[in-house]
Amino acid sequence: MFTKILIANRGEIACRVAATARRLGVKTVAVYSDADARAKHVAACDEAVHIGGSAPKESYLQWERIIAAAQATGAQAIHPGYGFLSENEAFADACAKAGIAFIGPPSSAIEAMGLKAESKRLMEKAGVPLVPGYHGADQDPALLQREADRIGYPALIKASAGGGGKGMRVVDKSEDFAAALASCQREARNSFGSDAVLIEKYVQRPRHIEIQVFGDTQGNCVYLFERDCSVQRRHQKVLEEAPAPGMTPALRQQMGEAAVAAAKAVNYVGAGTVEFIVEQPQGYEHPEAMRFYFMEMNTRLQVEHPVTEAITGLDLVEWQLRVAGGEPLPLQQHELRMQGHAIEARICAENPDNQFLPATGTLQVYRKPAHTAFERSGVRFDDGVREGDAISPFYDSMVAKLIVHGDTREQALAKLDAALADTRIVGLATNVQFLRHVVASESFAKARLDTALIPREAGVLFNQDRVGTPTAVAAAVAQTLLAERALEGSDPFSRRDGFRSHGLTTRRFDFDVAGVHLQATLTYGRGGALTLTLGDVQGPLAFEPQADGRFDLQFAGRRDTVQTWAVGETVHVFCARGATSLVEIDLLAHAGEGEGEGGRLTAPMPGKVVSFAVKAGDAVKKGQPLAVMEAMKMEHTIAAPADGTVAELLYAPGDQVAEGAELLKLQAA
Repeated sequence: MFTKILIANRGEIACRVAATARRLGVKTVAVYSDADARAKHVAACDEAVHIGGSAPKESYLQWERIIAAAQATGAQAIHPGYGFLSENEAFADACAKAGIAFIGPPSSAIEAMGLKAESKRLMEKAGVPLVPGYHGADQDPALLQREADRIGYPALIKASAGGGGKGMRVVDKSEDFAAALASCQREARNSFGSDAVLIEKYVQRPRHIEIQVFGDTQGNCVYLFERDCSVQRRHQKVLEEAPAPGMTPALRQQMGEAAVAAAKAVNYVGAGTVEFIVEQPQGYEHPEAMRFYFMEMNTRLQVEHPVTEAITGLDLVEWQLRVAGGEPLPLQQHELRMQGHAIEARICAENPDNQFLPATGTLQVYRKPAHTAFERSGVRFDDGVREGDAISPFYDSMVAKLIVHGDTREQALAKLDAALADTRIVGLATNVQFLRHVVASESFAKARLDTALIPREAGVLFNQDRVGTPTAVAAAVAQTLLAERALEGSDPFSRRDGFRSHGLTTRRFDFDVAGVHLQATLTYGRGGALTLTLGDVQGPLAFEPQADGRFDLQFAGRRDTVQTWAVGETVHVFCARGATSLVEIDLLAHAGEGEGEGGRLTAPMPGKVVSFAVKAGDAVKKGQPLAVMEAMKMEHTIAAPADGTVAELLYAPGDQVAEGAELLKLQAA
């Protein structure tokens, strides 16, 4: 076993690796960028070395600096985590040349599996089933178009050197192919330095099932069962679970043995994942008819590895360290067992109701669900942030991972929803409530899984307010009154209960709820009784403080345990049913404000301008693409909100812009 390792990553995975190393008595070295100088992963390690600027290409992709940091601190091995340099064969080679162990597969395996087209050819030789497609080296656009036409639509364009849903487009008809290819190649070039793509049949009603494999330097290789990762948005995983619902023992064995064959074909060492696309030709109720095809192999630890750990009781990072140190696999195939069901939810800084637009900001409130030892509670929360940390545009949007384990899938679902309900994040948009909607959806609850689940269930997933306006307004009013009570003194003149010697006192509250101006009236009765009126909803208002800033709220025939936080004029409301926010309007502060300026198109998040599709003087139609921005490793298209004429472009491709920056001026038609 090593005595000291360097972790060439950041955030959640760096903290995760450090935790296992600490348990094993292994010292750790963190590396960090300018943006991560005070990050959680820096504090989690025994030592830390600064390696450059905030952008990954200035720090976490600078492998020469990382190797120098390992040498300077006496680290014997480097754990790359996932992303960044984890699948970079040049980095693995450089580690070997420097006499530092790379906690991952040999560079030859990374290279063989890193290019999707080459890996397909290798798998074909190994007898692993493949999706029909074109994996050739000739990248002439006309040839690619012909191949797509031959394969048939819908067809999938996929970056050959890619992963994580980047550089990937589904094309429904031939006339859309050229534009989709150009966008895919551009994103692939920016993300991976190569614009080579492959074309495949787009399997309809597909499930995404992956097999965890592990190899050692003695030639042993096992599979640690499967994970279902079918619930995706933008081809990126949202929820993952193990074992895969509906998986038959026979299919599990077939897929596991195929995954081991894939790993052995490249002399694989360490943790890896073989990803399969699984077709359900006879629907969800007939798993015995499922057919599987090789997609790709990820030559690293996966984000979703905790669900495998949960059902097997193993620590995969410990296995990585032992195998990288030359030890044989701790268990053989016949010794591996599954127990119960586990689900992982990725909590991301994004706005699901606005096409999953990435969000940045400060975690002004960051409260995790109560969890103790995973073995007792079945709840695990992996993260790399703390309250007060900033989510920047430089890195991936994932904030944390919530993992639950139960005896059955139904129990795991209940634990997951309860834990999400108890997660509190204020300061930026997240997908926490969206995840709850997915978990509660009929398709997910009944395990009718495929990669189209989210669009199929869109009607119950997006723009959902489970709290309700009456409860939200009542909670905001109660919060104001509780804050005022805290300021009361002991003399009767400081009382803020609305008491008058005669008559009733009323008080007006104004709110903006989803762009709608609402007025509420609070009436103070005798004996401290309160009546709240909101439009045609009227009733007694009662609230009682509890522990941890919660309070018991009763209004309009409902009783809820509520938590609220006010940030500026925005009040964030959390209860068991969900979470929402509203703006409390100070009429004096807003008096005299005029209408906003029209004809502006602004950046929805900090990022880089990739390109403009128009020039000054062009006439445009509503919905027409105007510009492309890149942030958090993804491209986002800015479209015209109405017909008009482009008056001026205010930036050039390649410019970095702040959130809210005006990109161009549009003269209304």
